[in-house]
Amino acid sequence: MIEQAIQAFVLEAEELLNDLEDMVLRLEEDASKANVDEIFRALHTIKGSGSMFAHTALSRFTHHFENAFELIRSGDLTVSQELIDLSLKSRDIMVQFLKLGGDGPEAEALLKSDRAEALICALSNLTGVEAAGGSTTSTTTKAEEEEGKVEECFDITFIPDTNALKNGMRPDLLIKELSELGMLEIAYQSHVPKLSDLAPDLSFVEWRLRLTTSAGLSAVEDVFIFADDADLKITRRAQHGGTAACCTSTVTSDESGLKGSKSEQSKPTANKSSTSAKNATVSQSKKAEQKSESIRVTSSRLDEMMDALGELVIAQARLDSVAAEIENQTLDTVVEEVQRLVTSLRDATLSIRMVPVDTVFGKFKRVVRDLSAELGKNIHLELEGGETEVDKNIIDRIGEPLVHMIRNSIDHGIETPEVRSGNGKPEQGTVWLSASQEGGEILISIEDDGKGLDAEAIRYRALERGLISEEEEYSEAALHQLIFEPGFSTAQVVSSVSGRGVGMDAVKTTIDELGGQVTVLSKAGLGSRITLRLPVTMAIIDGLRVRLGQSTFVIPLAAVEECVEMTSDMAAQDSGRRFIQIRSETVPFLNLDTLFGMMHAKEERQRVVIVRVDGARIGLVVDDILGQSQTVIKSLSAYHRDIPGLGGATILGDGSVALILDVSTLVRWAESDGARSKLMVA
Repeated sequence: MIEQAIQAFVLEAEELLNDLEDMVLRLEEDASKANVDEIFRALHTIKGSGSMFAHTALSRFTHHFENAFELIRSGDLTVSQELIDLSLKSRDIMVQFLKLGGDGPEAEALLKSDRAEALICALSNLTGVEAAGGSTTSTTTKAEEEEGKVEECFDITFIPDTNALKNGMRPDLLIKELSELGMLEIAYQSHVPKLSDLAPDLSFVEWRLRLTTSAGLSAVEDVFIFADDADLKITRRAQHGGTAACCTSTVTSDESGLKGSKSEQSKPTANKSSTSAKNATVSQSKKAEQKSESIRVTSSRLDEMMDALGELVIAQARLDSVAAEIENQTLDTVVEEVQRLVTSLRDATLSIRMVPVDTVFGKFKRVVRDLSAELGKNIHLELEGGETEVDKNIIDRIGEPLVHMIRNSIDHGIETPEVRSGNGKPEQGTVWLSASQEGGEILISIEDDGKGLDAEAIRYRALERGLISEEEEYSEAALHQLIFEPGFSTAQVVSSVSGRGVGMDAVKTTIDELGGQVTVLSKAGLGSRITLRLPVTMAIIDGLRVRLGQSTFVIPLAAVEECVEMTSDMAAQDSGRRFIQIRSETVPFLNLDTLFGMMHAKEERQRVVIVRVDGARIGLVVDDILGQSQTVIKSLSAYHRDIPGLGGATILGDGSVALILDVSTLVRWAESDGARSKLMVA
């Protein structure tokens, strides 16, 4: 159980640290009390939980970080650019502590490293709180120092809940933390049952403690801030036989409906720091209640669930096929019910795997900020469409390509403030990162208002490398695509940011593996826009089954707008291109059998599936439309995955294999020079 509790702490700490970066960056625009309190609560949670779950080195480092925000909350310190810079660097160190997996020689070495010591020293200089070395565990805030002028004695009754050990509580670590505050006297009594009834994972011990310390009431309360399931009573009395119970603070499970809330008796004498601790406790309790509706599940279990669902969809398709052969009304009713349930289960499972792209977008605020400072540029990042949802497997893969693209925009695209001012532009450059959904695709665009791509510089470097020949003419769009070639770069100097020619190549490789496309649009002096087109999901889709000759293909239903019939006299040919009149609109179409080189007799009446690609309508001519069905996407072999227009394969209800068309890729390839001659064949 302890291992599970530690794992739960690590997962929560990872989430808090991911959010912490955004919280700190928000301070640059809004240093409100609410934002400061949010950061303080996150730090307080990590510090308190870290000391309980064998991450004391992380906890000790976080304490220095927390001190700064405690002083901001009390009004003794203001938010500054220096504080924000130190906070971001401290957050990075905390991530390193977490990755080390807990206490040990490596964690101690990191705590005593020059980098950590320098941050602790800088934070101490900023806050005016003496660091006392990187390994200290008792650094105090100004408020605590004022309170600590007088030694006090506290009587503490601590009775953990019977199931506290199962829930990950470590009473021994709490008592150890108390002992570090001052002189501690320990007495305990147990209610251990008979050996036959004894359970080793249950708690049967009560502690009676007397602590003499100058740290103050708030420091004592902080030790137990996460002991929500315990009965706790803290009584402060004068050190030299004064009146007992100057202040009593009691924690019970039925007060105010919140475990861990403090009694009203403690309010008259509680200082500012104590009030802060109480507020943090209540906030954490409320946060825990809000999170009770969710559950953490490892991604491997989701993958297993999706694999099982895929097999269920294939089995259901097989059942549909069998029912069609038997033609039994009772069986048909059952099949319809099964189909409805499988569809519902599919939608629910896919929704679990869908993640908003904002989980990726958020981290780029820091990337842009750091690169702007490194390159001496003034750049603002605009985010749009963060609520757009994408399959988690795609989210996990697109982070690195987006980093390369943003670095490329900042380094190659955005000019320095002096150059921008000389060109009549605002000194501050802007990078737009946006996401939207179009049919069965997710569009992620990175746009900047910089100098744009230099087509001549690209052409010159491509000639040097033998990528193009001097005899042929190339359009700007074709030259722009060369930036994705392996090792290609127009940078004259290799720097820590760019010049090695690996960034955009990595982008193209990853997007190709995901079955997506990359397009570039650039205007000299105005900026560039690079757009990634990605499938919404890579698991199960609704598909439209069509027939070409004796072969069956599947077109993703999300790309389909309508289906129409076409006779030979409905098509008109103009300069080698073919069109069909649909109501008042003329729509171009592609003969898929011609494009695929399939030689078979043309049927008198053919069907045209109208799809939308890049905002335009285009028809795909097929022999027949077989119907709609759920389609489990299976990857193609290494020998076939590079064939233009194929997005995968699926298993049909009769056990045969059908190819899934990648409509966008197919249409774009059909418009290329390599395929144009085929399309002109009648």
